[in-house]
Amino acid sequence: MISRYTRPEMGKLWEPKNKFQKWLDVEIAVCEAWAEIGEIPKDALKIIKKKAGFDIARIDEIEKTVKHDVIAFLTSVGEFVGSEAKYIHKGLTSYDVVDTALSLLMRESADILITDLINLKEVLKSQASKYKDVPCIGRSHGVHAEPMTFGLKFALWFEDTKRSLLRMQTAKKTISVGKISGAVGTFSNIPPKLEERVCKKLGLKPEHVSTQVIQRDRHAEYLSTLALIAANIEKIAIEIRHLQRTEVLEAEEPFTSGQKGSSAMPHKRNPIGTENLSGLARIVRSHCIAAMENVALWHERDISHSSVERVIIPDSIILTDYMLDRLANILNDLMVYPDKMMANIEKSYGLYNSQRVMLSMIDKGLSREKAYELVQNMAMESWKKGISFKDLLMKDKTIIKYLTKKEIDEIFDLKYYLRNIDFIFERVFDERS
Repeated sequence: MISRYTRPEMGKLWEPKNKFQKWLDVEIAVCEAWAEIGEIPKDALKIIKKKAGFDIARIDEIEKTVKHDVIAFLTSVGEFVGSEAKYIHKGLTSYDVVDTALSLLMRESADILITDLINLKEVLKSQASKYKDVPCIGRSHGVHAEPMTFGLKFALWFEDTKRSLLRMQTAKKTISVGKISGAVGTFSNIPPKLEERVCKKLGLKPEHVSTQVIQRDRHAEYLSTLALIAANIEKIAIEIRHLQRTEVLEAEEPFTSGQKGSSAMPHKRNPIGTENLSGLARIVRSHCIAAMENVALWHERDISHSSVERVIIPDSIILTDYMLDRLANILNDLMVYPDKMMANIEKSYGLYNSQRVMLSMIDKGLSREKAYELVQNMAMESWKKGISFKDLLMKDKTIIKYLTKKEIDEIFDLKYYLRNIDFIFERVFDERS
Protein backbone atom coordinates (compact mmCIF):
# COMPACT_ATOMS: atom_id res chain seq x y z
CA MET A 1 0.00 0.00 0.00
CA ILE A 2 1.44 3.37 -1.02
CA SER A 3 0.72 5.42 2.07
CA ARG A 4 2.06 8.68 0.64
CA TYR A 5 -0.85 8.82 -1.76
CA THR A 6 -3.53 7.56 0.61
CA ARG A 7 -6.43 9.91 1.28
CA PRO A 8 -8.03 9.46 4.74
CA GLU A 9 -11.39 7.95 3.74
CA MET A 10 -9.96 5.46 1.28
CA GLY A 11 -6.93 4.71 3.42
CA LYS A 12 -9.08 3.81 6.41
CA LEU A 13 -11.07 1.42 4.26
CA TRP A 14 -7.95 -0.59 3.35
CA GLU A 15 -6.31 -0.67 6.78
CA PRO A 16 -5.78 -4.18 8.27
CA LYS A 17 -8.26 -3.43 11.02
CA ASN A 18 -11.06 -2.88 8.53
CA LYS A 19 -10.06 -5.92 6.46
CA PHE A 20 -10.33 -8.17 9.53
CA GLN A 21 -13.59 -6.49 10.49
CA LYS A 22 -15.01 -7.40 7.10
CA TRP A 23 -13.88 -10.98 7.63
CA LEU A 24 -15.67 -10.95 10.97
CA ASP A 25 -18.77 -9.43 9.39
CA VAL A 26 -18.90 -12.34 6.95
CA GLU A 27 -18.34 -14.94 9.67
CA ILE A 28 -21.11 -13.47 11.84
CA ALA A 29 -23.50 -13.26 8.87
CA VAL A 30 -22.85 -16.98 8.27
CA CYS A 31 -23.51 -17.77 11.94
CA GLU A 32 -26.76 -15.80 11.79
CA ALA A 33 -27.83 -17.75 8.71
CA TRP A 34 -26.98 -21.07 10.37
CA ALA A 35 -29.02 -20.04 13.43
CA GLU A 36 -31.98 -19.06 11.25
CA ILE A 37 -32.15 -22.55 9.77
CA GLY A 38 -31.69 -24.15 13.18
CA GLU A 39 -28.11 -25.42 12.81
CA ILE A 40 -26.57 -23.19 15.50
CA PRO A 41 -28.15 -22.59 18.93
CA LYS A 42 -29.54 -19.07 19.17
CA ASP A 43 -27.96 -18.62 22.58
CA ALA A 44 -24.57 -19.42 21.06
CA LEU A 45 -25.21 -16.85 18.32
CA LYS A 46 -25.94 -14.18 20.94
CA ILE A 47 -22.63 -14.90 22.67
CA ILE A 48 -20.74 -14.88 19.36
CA LYS A 49 -22.21 -11.52 18.35
CA LYS A 50 -21.56 -10.05 21.79
CA LYS A 51 -17.99 -11.25 22.29
CA ALA A 52 -16.56 -11.59 18.79
CA GLY A 53 -13.46 -9.51 18.23
CA PHE A 54 -9.83 -9.79 17.20
CA ASP A 55 -6.39 -8.48 18.07
CA ILE A 56 -4.15 -7.62 15.11
CA ALA A 57 -0.92 -8.09 17.04
CA ARG A 58 -2.15 -11.47 18.21
CA ILE A 59 -3.12 -12.46 14.65
CA ASP A 60 0.38 -11.57 13.47
CA GLU A 61 1.89 -13.57 16.32
CA ILE A 62 -0.19 -16.67 15.58
CA GLU A 63 0.45 -16.43 11.83
CA LYS A 64 4.21 -16.71 12.42
CA THR A 65 3.55 -20.25 13.61
CA VAL A 66 0.60 -21.44 11.54
CA LYS A 67 1.62 -19.66 8.31
CA HIS A 68 -2.08 -19.12 7.47
CA ASP A 69 -3.72 -15.73 7.92
CA VAL A 70 -7.34 -16.96 8.14
CA ILE A 71 -6.51 -19.62 10.73
CA ALA A 72 -4.58 -17.01 12.72
CA PHE A 73 -7.60 -14.69 12.51
CA LEU A 74 -10.04 -17.41 13.61
CA THR A 75 -7.78 -18.37 16.50
CA SER A 76 -7.74 -14.76 17.70
CA VAL A 77 -11.52 -14.49 17.34
CA GLY A 78 -11.92 -17.76 19.26
CA GLU A 79 -9.90 -16.36 22.13
CA PHE A 80 -12.46 -13.56 22.45
CA VAL A 81 -15.55 -15.75 22.06
CA GLY A 82 -14.71 -18.85 24.08
CA SER A 83 -16.30 -22.29 23.63
CA GLU A 84 -19.05 -21.02 21.30
CA ALA A 85 -16.31 -20.28 18.75
CA LYS A 86 -16.74 -23.87 17.56
CA TYR A 87 -19.73 -22.66 15.54
CA ILE A 88 -17.71 -19.99 13.72
CA HIS A 89 -16.50 -20.90 10.21
CA LYS A 90 -18.86 -23.90 10.15
CA GLY A 91 -18.63 -25.60 6.74
CA LEU A 92 -16.56 -22.78 5.22
CA THR A 93 -13.31 -22.64 3.34
CA SER A 94 -11.03 -19.65 3.87
CA TYR A 95 -11.94 -17.95 0.62
CA ASP A 96 -15.63 -18.05 1.38
CA VAL A 97 -14.65 -15.41 3.90
CA VAL A 98 -11.73 -13.71 2.16
CA ASP A 99 -13.35 -13.31 -1.27
CA THR A 100 -16.73 -12.26 0.05
CA ALA A 101 -15.06 -9.70 2.32
CA LEU A 102 -12.89 -8.50 -0.58
CA SER A 103 -16.05 -7.91 -2.60
CA LEU A 104 -17.37 -5.75 0.25
CA LEU A 105 -14.15 -3.71 0.32
CA MET A 106 -14.06 -3.25 -3.44
CA ARG A 107 -17.74 -2.29 -3.52
CA GLU A 108 -17.24 0.37 -0.84
CA SER A 109 -14.14 1.60 -2.66
CA ALA A 110 -16.21 1.88 -5.84
CA ASP A 111 -18.64 4.17 -4.02
CA ILE A 112 -15.77 6.52 -3.14
CA LEU A 113 -14.39 6.42 -6.68
CA ILE A 114 -17.84 7.11 -8.11
CA THR A 115 -18.07 10.18 -5.86
CA ASP A 116 -14.62 11.26 -7.09
CA LEU A 117 -15.72 10.95 -10.71
CA ILE A 118 -18.91 12.92 -10.09
CA ASN A 119 -16.84 15.66 -8.47
CA LEU A 120 -14.43 15.71 -11.42
CA LYS A 121 -17.38 15.96 -13.80
CA GLU A 122 -18.64 19.05 -11.97
CA VAL A 123 -15.23 20.73 -12.18
CA LEU A 124 -14.98 19.95 -15.88
CA LYS A 125 -18.49 21.21 -16.55
CA SER A 126 -17.79 24.47 -14.73
CA GLN A 127 -14.53 25.08 -16.58
CA ALA A 128 -16.06 24.14 -19.92
CA SER A 129 -18.75 26.76 -19.41
CA LYS A 130 -16.22 29.36 -18.26
CA TYR A 131 -14.00 28.97 -21.32
CA LYS A 132 -16.63 27.93 -23.87
CA ASP A 133 -16.07 30.97 -26.10
CA VAL A 134 -12.33 31.51 -25.54
CA PRO A 135 -10.57 30.88 -28.87
CA CYS A 136 -7.43 28.77 -29.04
CA ILE A 137 -5.65 26.94 -31.79
CA GLY A 138 -6.40 23.28 -32.31
CA ARG A 139 -3.34 21.14 -32.93
CA SER A 140 -2.78 17.81 -34.67
CA HIS A 141 0.65 16.20 -34.43
CA GLY A 142 1.55 19.18 -32.23
CA VAL A 143 1.16 21.48 -35.26
CA HIS A 144 -1.42 24.24 -35.72
CA ALA A 145 -4.58 22.87 -37.36
CA GLU A 146 -7.74 25.01 -37.07
CA PRO A 147 -9.16 27.20 -34.28
CA MET A 148 -11.40 25.81 -31.56
CA THR A 149 -12.17 27.02 -28.03
CA PHE A 150 -10.46 26.20 -24.77
CA GLY A 151 -13.79 25.20 -23.27
CA LEU A 152 -14.10 22.46 -25.87
CA LYS A 153 -11.12 20.69 -24.28
CA PHE A 154 -13.00 20.55 -20.97
CA ALA A 155 -16.16 19.38 -22.73
CA LEU A 156 -14.20 16.51 -24.26
CA TRP A 157 -12.77 15.54 -20.87
CA PHE A 158 -16.26 15.77 -19.37
CA GLU A 159 -17.49 13.26 -21.94
CA ASP A 160 -14.52 10.98 -21.17
CA THR A 161 -15.36 11.16 -17.47
CA LYS A 162 -19.00 10.29 -18.13
CA ARG A 163 -17.83 7.05 -19.69
CA SER A 164 -15.43 6.42 -16.80
CA LEU A 165 -18.29 6.89 -14.37
CA LEU A 166 -20.48 4.42 -16.27
CA ARG A 167 -17.65 1.87 -16.32
CA MET A 168 -17.07 2.30 -12.57
CA GLN A 169 -20.75 1.79 -11.84
CA THR A 170 -20.69 -1.37 -13.94
CA ALA A 171 -17.51 -2.60 -12.23
CA LYS A 172 -19.16 -2.08 -8.85
CA LYS A 173 -22.06 -4.27 -9.93
CA THR A 174 -19.69 -6.91 -11.32
CA ILE A 175 -17.72 -7.19 -8.07
CA SER A 176 -20.75 -7.14 -5.76
CA VAL A 177 -20.95 -10.89 -5.45
CA GLY A 178 -20.34 -13.28 -2.58
CA LYS A 179 -19.37 -16.93 -2.39
CA ILE A 180 -20.35 -19.20 0.53
CA SER A 181 -20.18 -22.58 -1.17
CA GLY A 182 -17.33 -24.48 0.45
CA ALA A 183 -14.01 -25.97 -0.56
CA VAL A 184 -14.56 -26.26 -4.33
CA GLY A 185 -17.90 -24.51 -4.67
CA THR A 186 -20.11 -27.61 -4.49
CA PHE A 187 -21.97 -26.79 -1.24
CA SER A 188 -20.73 -30.10 0.19
CA ASN A 189 -21.10 -28.92 3.79
CA ILE A 190 -23.28 -25.84 3.26
CA PRO A 191 -26.86 -25.70 1.94
CA PRO A 192 -27.28 -23.30 -1.01
CA LYS A 193 -29.99 -21.43 0.87
CA LEU A 194 -27.38 -20.42 3.45
CA GLU A 195 -25.32 -18.66 0.78
CA GLU A 196 -28.42 -16.81 -0.37
CA ARG A 197 -29.18 -15.65 3.17
CA VAL A 198 -25.61 -14.52 3.85
CA CYS A 199 -25.27 -12.60 0.59
CA LYS A 200 -28.60 -10.89 1.16
CA LYS A 201 -27.47 -9.79 4.62
CA LEU A 202 -24.29 -8.34 3.12
CA GLY A 203 -25.98 -6.69 0.15
CA LEU A 204 -24.31 -8.98 -2.37
CA LYS A 205 -25.55 -11.40 -5.01
CA PRO A 206 -24.47 -15.06 -4.84
CA GLU A 207 -21.94 -16.15 -7.46
CA HIS A 208 -23.96 -18.50 -9.69
CA VAL A 209 -21.12 -20.97 -9.92
CA SER A 210 -17.75 -20.81 -8.23
CA THR A 211 -14.73 -22.91 -7.46
CA GLN A 212 -12.84 -22.28 -4.26
CA VAL A 213 -12.79 -18.61 -5.25
CA ILE A 214 -14.88 -15.96 -6.95
CA GLN A 215 -13.66 -15.95 -10.53
CA ARG A 216 -10.90 -13.41 -11.17
CA ASP A 217 -12.27 -11.95 -14.40
CA ARG A 218 -14.50 -9.89 -12.07
CA HIS A 219 -11.48 -8.40 -10.35
CA ALA A 220 -9.72 -7.94 -13.68
CA GLU A 221 -12.72 -6.00 -15.01
CA TYR A 222 -12.61 -3.74 -11.96
CA LEU A 223 -8.88 -3.07 -12.34
CA SER A 224 -9.28 -2.61 -16.10
CA THR A 225 -11.80 0.10 -15.28
CA LEU A 226 -9.26 1.76 -12.99
CA ALA A 227 -6.64 1.48 -15.74
CA LEU A 228 -8.94 3.28 -18.19
CA ILE A 229 -9.66 5.98 -15.62
CA ALA A 230 -5.91 6.38 -15.11
CA ALA A 231 -5.37 6.55 -18.88
CA ASN A 232 -7.93 9.35 -19.19
CA ILE A 233 -6.33 11.17 -16.25
CA GLU A 234 -2.97 11.01 -18.01
CA LYS A 235 -4.59 12.19 -21.23
CA ILE A 236 -5.62 15.39 -19.44
CA ALA A 237 -2.32 15.64 -17.58
CA ILE A 238 -0.26 15.46 -20.77
CA GLU A 239 -2.35 18.21 -22.37
CA ILE A 240 -1.75 20.51 -19.41
CA ARG A 241 1.97 19.70 -19.45
CA HIS A 242 2.15 20.65 -23.14
CA LEU A 243 0.15 23.83 -22.60
CA GLN A 244 2.53 24.88 -19.79
CA ARG A 245 5.64 24.67 -21.99
CA THR A 246 7.34 28.07 -22.17
CA GLU A 247 6.86 28.26 -25.94
CA VAL A 248 3.11 27.64 -25.55
CA LEU A 249 2.08 28.81 -22.05
CA GLU A 250 -1.66 28.86 -22.68
CA ALA A 251 -2.41 27.30 -19.29
CA GLU A 252 -0.46 26.52 -16.16
CA GLU A 253 -0.83 24.43 -13.05
CA PRO A 254 -1.60 26.35 -9.84
CA PHE A 255 1.62 27.64 -8.26
CA THR A 256 1.10 28.37 -4.59
CA SER A 257 2.78 30.96 -2.42
CA GLY A 258 6.14 29.69 -1.21
CA GLN A 259 6.28 26.89 -3.77
CA LYS A 260 9.65 26.26 -5.42
CA GLY A 261 10.20 24.87 -8.89
CA SER A 262 13.91 24.09 -8.92
CA SER A 263 16.76 23.88 -6.44
CA ALA A 264 19.05 25.53 -9.01
CA MET A 265 16.81 27.90 -11.01
CA PRO A 266 14.54 30.23 -9.03
CA HIS A 267 12.46 31.12 -12.09
CA LYS A 268 11.13 27.59 -12.68
CA ARG A 269 7.39 26.80 -12.44
CA ASN A 270 7.17 23.13 -13.33
CA PRO A 271 4.03 21.04 -14.02
CA ILE A 272 4.89 18.65 -11.20
CA GLY A 273 1.29 17.74 -10.37
CA THR A 274 0.41 16.54 -13.85
CA GLU A 275 3.80 14.88 -14.23
CA ASN A 276 3.05 13.02 -11.01
CA LEU A 277 -0.29 11.91 -12.43
CA SER A 278 1.34 10.67 -15.64
CA GLY A 279 3.74 8.56 -13.60
CA LEU A 280 1.09 7.10 -11.30
CA ALA A 281 -1.10 6.24 -14.30
CA ARG A 282 1.65 3.87 -15.44
CA ILE A 283 1.42 1.97 -12.16
CA VAL A 284 -2.37 1.59 -12.31
CA ARG A 285 -2.24 0.42 -15.92
CA SER A 286 0.49 -2.11 -15.16
CA HIS A 287 -1.58 -3.53 -12.28
CA CYS A 288 -4.37 -4.18 -14.78
CA ILE A 289 -2.08 -6.61 -16.61
CA ALA A 290 -1.33 -8.44 -13.36
CA ALA A 291 -5.07 -8.71 -12.67
CA MET A 292 -5.61 -10.35 -16.06
CA GLU A 293 -2.78 -12.78 -15.34
CA ASN A 294 -4.72 -13.81 -12.20
CA VAL A 295 -7.72 -15.03 -14.18
CA ALA A 296 -6.18 -18.36 -15.16
CA LEU A 297 -5.63 -20.54 -12.07
CA TRP A 298 -4.89 -24.26 -11.68
CA HIS A 299 -8.01 -26.42 -11.58
CA GLU A 300 -10.41 -25.15 -8.91
CA ARG A 301 -7.87 -22.75 -7.46
CA ASP A 302 -4.21 -22.16 -6.71
CA ILE A 303 -2.74 -19.42 -4.54
CA SER A 304 -0.71 -17.58 -7.19
CA HIS A 305 -3.27 -14.75 -7.38
CA SER A 306 -3.29 -14.03 -3.65
CA SER A 307 0.12 -12.39 -3.23
CA VAL A 308 -0.49 -10.30 -6.35
CA GLU A 309 -3.86 -9.02 -5.16
CA ARG A 310 -2.52 -7.94 -1.78
CA VAL A 311 -0.53 -5.33 -3.72
CA ILE A 312 -2.45 -4.49 -6.89
CA ILE A 313 -6.00 -4.15 -5.56
CA PRO A 314 -5.48 -1.72 -2.66
CA ASP A 315 -2.70 0.16 -4.48
CA SER A 316 -4.70 0.61 -7.69
CA ILE A 317 -7.79 1.76 -5.80
CA ILE A 318 -5.88 4.10 -3.48
CA LEU A 319 -3.88 5.60 -6.35
CA THR A 320 -6.96 6.15 -8.52
CA ASP A 321 -8.74 7.89 -5.63
CA TYR A 322 -5.71 10.13 -5.09
CA MET A 323 -5.31 10.85 -8.80
CA LEU A 324 -8.94 11.84 -9.31
CA ASP A 325 -8.82 14.18 -6.34
CA ARG A 326 -5.52 15.76 -7.37
CA LEU A 327 -6.64 16.24 -10.96
CA ALA A 328 -9.89 17.89 -9.87
CA ASN A 329 -7.94 20.35 -7.71
CA ILE A 330 -5.47 21.16 -10.50
CA LEU A 331 -8.25 21.76 -13.03
CA ASN A 332 -10.33 23.79 -10.62
CA ASP A 333 -7.44 26.20 -9.98
CA LEU A 334 -5.86 26.02 -13.45
CA MET A 335 -4.26 29.28 -14.57
CA VAL A 336 -5.51 30.11 -18.07
CA TYR A 337 -4.07 32.76 -20.42
CA PRO A 338 -6.52 33.72 -23.23
CA ASP A 339 -4.25 36.49 -24.54
CA LYS A 340 -1.47 33.98 -25.08
CA MET A 341 -3.92 31.69 -26.85
CA MET A 342 -4.77 34.45 -29.29
CA ALA A 343 -1.10 35.30 -29.76
CA ASN A 344 -0.38 31.64 -30.54
CA ILE A 345 -3.21 31.55 -33.07
CA GLU A 346 -1.52 34.40 -34.91
CA LYS A 347 1.89 32.69 -34.92
CA SER A 348 1.02 30.57 -37.94
CA TYR A 349 0.34 33.63 -40.15
CA GLY A 350 -3.31 32.71 -40.75
CA LEU A 351 -2.38 29.39 -42.34
CA TYR A 352 -5.19 27.65 -40.45
CA ASN A 353 -7.51 29.09 -43.10
CA SER A 354 -5.95 26.95 -45.84
CA GLN A 355 -8.83 24.47 -46.00
CA ARG A 356 -11.42 27.23 -46.33
CA VAL A 357 -9.43 28.83 -49.14
CA MET A 358 -9.15 25.49 -50.95
CA LEU A 359 -12.87 24.69 -50.57
CA SER A 360 -13.84 28.17 -51.78
CA MET A 361 -11.75 27.72 -54.92
CA ILE A 362 -13.31 24.33 -55.55
CA ASP A 363 -16.72 26.01 -55.26
CA LYS A 364 -15.54 28.40 -58.00
CA GLY A 365 -14.88 25.51 -60.39
CA LEU A 366 -11.31 24.31 -59.76
CA SER A 367 -10.57 20.64 -59.31
CA ARG A 368 -9.66 19.59 -55.78
CA GLU A 369 -6.16 18.62 -56.92
CA LYS A 370 -5.48 21.99 -58.57
CA ALA A 371 -6.96 23.98 -55.67
CA TYR A 372 -4.92 21.97 -53.17
CA GLU A 373 -1.70 22.56 -55.14
CA LEU A 374 -2.24 26.31 -55.45
CA VAL A 375 -3.11 26.77 -51.77
CA GLN A 376 -0.28 24.53 -50.57
CA ASN A 377 2.28 26.49 -52.61
CA MET A 378 1.01 29.75 -51.11
CA ALA A 379 1.02 28.23 -47.63
CA MET A 380 4.61 26.98 -47.94
CA GLU A 381 5.73 30.42 -49.09
CA SER A 382 3.97 32.06 -46.15
CA TRP A 383 5.60 29.65 -43.72
CA LYS A 384 9.06 29.90 -45.29
CA LYS A 385 9.10 33.70 -45.44
CA GLY A 386 7.17 34.26 -42.22
CA ILE A 387 4.61 36.55 -43.81
CA SER A 388 0.83 36.77 -43.75
CA PHE A 389 -0.94 34.02 -45.66
CA LYS A 390 -3.84 36.36 -46.29
CA ASP A 391 -1.58 39.06 -47.78
CA LEU A 392 0.00 36.54 -50.14
CA LEU A 393 -3.42 35.44 -51.35
CA MET A 394 -4.53 39.02 -51.89
CA LYS A 395 -1.50 39.67 -54.12
CA ASP A 396 -1.51 36.45 -56.12
CA LYS A 397 -2.92 36.88 -59.63
CA THR A 398 -4.08 33.27 -59.93
CA ILE A 399 -5.93 33.32 -56.62
CA ILE A 400 -7.60 36.65 -57.38
CA LYS A 401 -9.03 35.15 -60.57
CA TYR A 402 -11.21 32.95 -58.38
CA LEU A 403 -11.62 34.84 -55.12
CA THR A 404 -12.29 38.52 -54.57
CA LYS A 405 -10.55 40.41 -51.79
CA LYS A 406 -13.88 40.64 -49.97
CA GLU A 407 -14.32 36.88 -50.18
CA ILE A 408 -10.80 36.35 -48.84
CA ASP A 409 -11.58 38.70 -45.92
CA GLU A 410 -14.68 36.65 -45.14
CA ILE A 411 -12.70 33.40 -45.30
CA PHE A 412 -10.35 34.71 -42.62
CA ASP A 413 -13.15 35.39 -40.11
CA LEU A 414 -12.29 33.53 -36.88
CA LYS A 415 -15.95 33.32 -35.85
CA TYR A 416 -16.63 30.91 -38.70
CA TYR A 417 -14.69 28.18 -36.93
CA LEU A 418 -16.56 28.57 -33.68
CA ARG A 419 -20.12 28.74 -34.98
CA ASN A 420 -21.02 25.18 -33.90
CA ILE A 421 -19.52 25.24 -30.40
CA ASP A 422 -22.98 25.78 -28.86
CA PHE A 423 -24.28 22.74 -30.72
CA ILE A 424 -21.46 20.56 -29.34
CA PHE A 425 -22.00 21.84 -25.80
CA GLU A 426 -25.74 21.20 -25.96
CA ARG A 427 -25.04 17.63 -27.07
CA VAL A 428 -22.42 16.99 -24.38
CA PHE A 429 -24.22 18.59 -21.46
CA ASP A 430 -27.75 17.46 -22.31
CA GLU A 431 -28.91 15.75 -19.10
CA ARG A 432 -30.73 13.14 -21.16
CA SER A 433 -27.58 11.93 -22.92
